[in-house]
Amino acid sequence: MFDFDRDNETAALITLLRQGDRPWHHYAELVEAAGSAIAVLRGDYRDPDLPPTLFETRPIAFDEDLGNVIAELRAWHTEGLKTVTVLDRDYPRNLRTIHNRPPVLFIRGALEERDDAAVAIVGTRNPSSAGRAEAAAVAQHVSEAGYTIVSGLAAGIDAVAHRTALDLDARTIAVIGTGIRRAYPLENQHLQEEIADRGAVISQFWPDAPPTKRSFPMRNIVMSGLALATVVVEASDRSGARMQARFALEHGRPVFLLKRLLEYEWATRYASRPGTYVVDSGEEIVEHVARFSELDGLRV
Repeated sequence: MFDFDRDNETAALITLLRQGDRPWHHYAELVEAAGSAIAVLRGDYRDPDLPPTLFETRPIAFDEDLGNVIAELRAWHTEGLKTVTVLDRDYPRNLRTIHNRPPVLFIRGALEERDDAAVAIVGTRNPSSAGRAEAAAVAQHVSEAGYTIVSGLAAGIDAVAHRTALDLDARTIAVIGTGIRRAYPLENQHLQEEIADRGAVISQFWPDAPPTKRSFPMRNIVMSGLALATVVVEASDRSGARMQARFALEHGRPVFLLKRLLEYEWATRYASRPGTYVVDSGEEIVEHVARFSELDGLRV
């Protein structure tokens, strides 16, 4: 079944993103302020603090463009690919609160209300045996406490976190840095399919988009935004997990660093920042997150 009003709004937003000339998160703000992507696309609404949009200076073939995109949406739906936009009620609550939220998500599987209580676990693609063990132990404690595990489906720590949650029959969400029709790295394709069957796989990119240097930092922004907190298990000075910690602090989300990370200069610097906690175990993380969850009105 299709909701034609919703489909029209989703199609209008996709048209904006494809033909617009601004960073995508600007359109999230714009359509939320207007309450309608159609209003923005038609030029019925514009932000007085921003210059005119592309569509106020170059009109589009409105009905034709929307009709083509609606047909595309239906084809995506047929193959099991869902779309959720910032105009939808089921857009993730945590993600909605960050300034650089993506305007649209492509999803395989299903997001659930309980996923609001989520913790991101990230780390290096080339972990030590001790790092793997720590990642599994943290993921186990967090999962058994009732939190959804969010990670990036990369090799190494991410894969360990996802696998631990699945083995416990717990919730896990993979946020990927490619289009949702792709698997990267290819070695995690089966894991990606299993997460889609039992949890959710999320992408903010067009379904066939390849991996790029820019896409992975954008992926980290969404991971941080979805979660109540980020845990960094093992990560060198050049690791993308370090970037995730920065985004989490910018989003006002706590960051947990396992104590062994302090051998790295970046972790030592981050440890002194407000909102960063150096911990020894998953139990400590669960205690902290439970307290934050109560303050936010969440119950696990």
